[in-house]
Amino acid sequence: MATRSAGLLMYRRTHGSLEVLLVHPGGPFWARKDEGAWSIPKGEYDCATEDALAAAKREFAEETGFPSGAMHRSLGETRMRSGKLVAAWAFEGDCDPGALVSNTFELEWPPHSGRRASFPEADRAEWFTAEEACRRVHPAQRVFIERLDHLLAQDAGSTPEAHSLR
Repeated sequence: MATRSAGLLMYRRTHGSLEVLLVHPGGPFWARKDEGAWSIPKGEYDCATEDALAAAKREFAEETGFPSGAMHRSLGETRMRSGKLVAAWAFEGDCDPGALVSNTFELEWPPHSGRRASFPEADRAEWFTAEEACRRVHPAQRVFIERLDHLLAQDAGSTPEAHSLR
């Protein structure tokens, strides 16, 4: 059975433009990576014991310290190259990325040193236009931004060709 992850994609509309909040993974492996490294705040859960949306809300709060909103729209699932299934929901909100407070994890660092170091799960957050977010986010997660863009275009009654990613 595939590992499952769930996350939330916070969005806002600024000057008629869609912006989404992405987080950059913490830790030494990701320190010098940018394009294709950003992610929606998400984390693993056990589908036998936890509801996916509840897990997404928990993970969002743990990784960002921000409230997870009240109205959530499903963005479906995608499969990562590793085989992990990621489910996502979108919600409209706003926050100051500089106020990010993330939980931490430990790992042996430097490798084979016997020393353990603590790192934040997310070392920073940033608002991106939908177009820029598609360049920065992990490639398998682009579909969530595209689906959100499509949903918002439908809500506005515009044609997809006239919307921000088209």
